[in-house]
This record gives sequence, C-alpha cells and structure tokens, in this order.
Amino acid sequence: MTQRAASREIPFRPLSAGPMWLVEALLLAGVIYWFSQQIPLCAVAGGIALLALVLILPGFFLVEPNRARVLVLFGKYRGTVRQPGFYWTNPFTVKMRVSLRDNNLNGDKLKVNDLLGNPIEIAAVVVWRVHDTAQAVFDVENFSQFVTVQSESALRMVASRHPYDDGQHEHAKTTLRGSAQEVSDELVQELRQRLESAGIHVVEARLSHLAYAQEIAAAMLQRQQAAAVIAARQMIVEGAVGMVEMALKKLSDHEVVALDPERRATLVGNLLVVLCGHVAPTPVLNTGSLYT
Repeated sequence: MTQRAASREIPFRPLSAGPMWLVEALLLAGVIYWFSQQIPLCAVAGGIALLALVLILPGFFLVEPNRARVLVLFGKYRGTVRQPGFYWTNPFTVKMRVSLRDNNLNGDKLKVNDLLGNPIEIAAVVVWRVHDTAQAVFDVENFSQFVTVQSESALRMVASRHPYDDGQHEHAKTTLRGSAQEVSDELVQELRQRLESAGIHVVEARLSHLAYAQEIAAAMLQRQQAAAVIAARQMIVEGAVGMVEMALKKLSDHEVVALDPERRATLVGNLLVVLCGHVAPTPVLNTGSLYT
C-alpha cells in the first residue's frame, strides 16, 4: 500500500489591503468620470475600469484573532495566513476559514465493556484545537467530525483495558473509577496518536460520566454493599480481638483474678459477643457456679 505524504502548513504573507483600497477608490472615481462624459471612447474606458473594480474586490479578506485563512489558487495550496488583519490577494484565490481556538467536545454516553466484560456507561469531554491547518483541511474530509468519531473510538479502547472498580482483577493496577487521572492521561495519549494525522492537538480529555449499565447496576450495588459490610466487619473483629487480648493481659498483670482455661474461654466468648454484636447485649446474672 502506498504511503500518502502528509500535508504541511506553509506561512503566507498577503498584501496589505490599504494600497488596494486606494486603487479601488481611483477606479471607482474613473468609472464615474468616464461614464459621465457620454463619449464612446470614455465609455469603453469606464467599462474596463468597472471590470477591474469588480475583479479586484473579491481579493480582500479579513483574518480575525485566533482564526486563519487557508489559501488555494487553481487547486494548489498557497499557504496559511494566521496573523490578524485586513489583506488582499489574488481575487481567484479560495480563502477557507479555519478556527484556531480551543473546542469542547462533550461526548455522548457510550455503552462499552470493561476489562472483565461488565457493561458500563462512559462519556468524556475533550478539549482540542487545530495546530496544522493544511493537515486539517486537506488530509481529512471533515476534521470536526473526524475528532468526534476518533474520540468515541479512543474512549472505547481505553475503557476496555481496565476494570471498573478496585479489587475486581488481581493484576489490574489502574481502574476506571479509582484512577481518574491515569485514565485521563491514557485517553489523551490515545487521542493524540489518532488525531495527529489531522493536524489536531488534544489539550485535555477527562471522563464526564461513569456508571454501570442499567441491567447490572442493581447487582453491582449489592456487591459494593457486601464488600463494605465485610470490610467493616473485618475492622470490628480485629479491634475486638485486640481489646480482648488487652483485657486478659491486664487481668493477668494486676492479678485481679486467676482464670483457668475454661473460665478464660468463657470470658473471651462473652467479650467478643459484646464487642461484635449488632445490638446491645442483654446481661444474664448467674447466681450459681460456672460449672453448674
């Protein structure tokens, strides 16, 4: 397959519009004068002046701040004018407007599968601008549409490389929900590679929406709640065991009471019930012996 050469922007310096406006004023004055003489030869001169006046007029063009004009003459690229001002060039030149300002692309919500195959909804906001006008105009059909399509494709690619949440994959160090900055940086790099051929520079890209798809949202919510309950229980048990250990140690150090293995086991069980229970325990008084 033949590799196509990429277009490159060429700076172009057009003529200032001031002198040409003076020429236009002189031609207009000549047209008025010659047509007012009512002499055939003067009428011919006036017609020539009027034709020149009409031909010169389309050569004027205006370049606004942070905008550019791409100039094409008879199908050949002549260059790009970036400097703001009022100019004149060959009137047969096609002068295409290209914005150099930052553009926001607020992407639609996409339904994709993450690394584990879970369906999720994801969207991103991309800030981009044109840095090479020749590539943007000549190397792609419609650079704005090109940015939109490639942004969706890049977002799908990045989302498929990572699991949604932490703890879902043992080898995954980056997740979509827990590593927002890393995912954004990866999305920027992916977009820059895809949009380089269109002369587009990606300034920033960040996720604007992230959620499980509707069909699995309820199940994943239960999973998150269960994980939170397990984590809380684990913390409670670890704290309770430490408190029981501390209580037995202090009872032994201060010789408050001598506990045989059976009494020690009973005390440990009662303390764990009190410390790990959901509700406040109901005390029961034992009026007899522990062994009866």
